Amino acid sequence: MAAFDLPLDQLERYVPVVGEPDDFDTFWKSTLAAPPAPALLDVQPVENDLRWIDCWDVTFAGFGGQPIRAWYSRPAEIDEPLPAVVEFAGYGRGRGLPHERLTWVSAGYAHLLMDNRGQGDRYGCGGDTPDPAGAGITRGILSPYDYYYRRLITDAVRAVAASRTLPGADPARVAVAGNSQGGGLALAVAGLVPDLTAVLVSAPFLCHIRRAVDLTDNAPYGEITDYLSVHRDQGPAVWTTLSYFDGVHFARRATAPAHFGIGLRDTVCPPSTGFAAYNHYGVSRLARPSRSLEVYPFNGHEHGDAFHSRAQLRWLAERLG
Repeated sequence: MAAFDLPLDQLERYVPVVGEPDDFDTFWKSTLAAPPAPALLDVQPVENDLRWIDCWDVTFAGFGGQPIRAWYSRPAEIDEPLPAVVEFAGYGRGRGLPHERLTWVSAGYAHLLMDNRGQGDRYGCGGDTPDPAGAGITRGILSPYDYYYRRLITDAVRAVAASRTLPGADPARVAVAGNSQGGGLALAVAGLVPDLTAVLVSAPFLCHIRRAVDLTDNAPYGEITDYLSVHRDQGPAVWTTLSYFDGVHFARRATAPAHFGIGLRDTVCPPSTGFAAYNHYGVSRLARPSRSLEVYPFNGHEHGDAFHSRAQLRWLAERLG
């Protein structure tokens, strides 16, 4: 795919005005203030056939107290509390199998990989968490209170709380990480949880959403286009709902240092939408957090792939090592 978005010099200065609801903070405060359930519902050891990595099947309370599954992994035979990385998966993925995502635990971190409620049927090795109301980018899209991402983002916030109660995890040193949808979830958590240590965001989804829908027909954004092509009279309600979930708004409120990665030929999450989040990151804070960005001019949604993973490991080691 050839470059199709703004040139890099314009992207670096791209700070768009993204419409934010007046009650954005009130909406999220009330959502997260729902009657609390115990953070952890169940923790069971799992045989993963890996000599140097221990694993547990975790169930924690997500949105509405509903059970959300996750894998928790730790380096074996290490007793002291370790800094934790809470990871969120991409659109259509679930938590998969316990031996799949080993980068963070291999680097010496405690690692919690959250399952995506209602997802897991498109990529990888599946998921284990149903969503009673159904999943997908258009599910419940006519009301922010019914929207799927209200539930999923709340799950992500609750995953951080759960990670702080897991055996062998240091509750004072928690990072969040994700790619694509996972990057969007990491941004949302960064804006809603004030005491994270670090944030790692790659090719973030759900940022500057209206521009993304205008720029690409690729899924998942293309699902919004398809929906509106049928429901021609529902545009105002759809855009109002999505305004409560735009990663640019969460990015503005973030407090933790952040590391981003963006491919300039990304036709899934267009680069200008990721730059919008990056350039707004932390601006609403009196002491703006530090941020850094890896740009991959000739890559698409895969951005830096293993090169980027190496950059993330080095960056995070400086903050959690």
